[in-house]
Amino acid sequence: MSQFFQIHEENPQARLIRQAVDIIRDGGVVVYPTDSAYALGCQMGDKNALERIRRIRKLDDKHNFTVVCRDLSEIANYSRVDNTAYRLLKHLTPGPYTFILKATSEVPRRMVHPKRKTVGLRVPDNPIALALLDDLNAPLMSVTLIMPGDEYPLTDPYDIRQELEHHVDLVIDGGYCGMEPTTVVDLVEEVPVIVRAGKGDVEPFAA
Repeated sequence: MSQFFQIHEENPQARLIRQAVDIIRDGGVVVYPTDSAYALGCQMGDKNALERIRRIRKLDDKHNFTVVCRDLSEIANYSRVDNTAYRLLKHLTPGPYTFILKATSEVPRRMVHPKRKTVGLRVPDNPIALALLDDLNAPLMSVTLIMPGDEYPLTDPYDIRQELEHHVDLVIDGGYCGMEPTTVVDLVEEVPVIVRAGKGDVEPFAA
């Protein structure tokens, strides 16, 4: 049976954030809000938690998880960022974007694209998510909470609780979350490539 925390959307209660982070550090899988949709998250590098998330979403081992970071400097620890990419990242983080970049050795191998050696990273513009990351002092390994067979993410924390209370360790009620996924931008080459248009504005990448 999962725990259920109601955390204030704009002023997250420090006590509940600490308890949530303790659950993550103990190998827990949590549902948490972001600036685009609810997501499933766990401690980066936790193989057992990652496999639990795969089972919940029925994902194969080719699905790419996202490294969710608290700021631009943390992104730079886990990816190679050239000057062009840095300027874009500085302008667009935090925000509803996932950036594909070349991974550094700090990223667990199972999270790296086997051929391209890339990884997806993002900094969410959500006070609860940022508070979790700050207290954890490390990134989260994460995927959007879209259930098998569904086209859109789950948006209501009470529905999420009912559906996943026996599969996750914690559901964070951070209010209603949207259904639009992040915009995914490949920054590996000199010219950015929009992989998926989502909530984030694509105008900054126009030629």
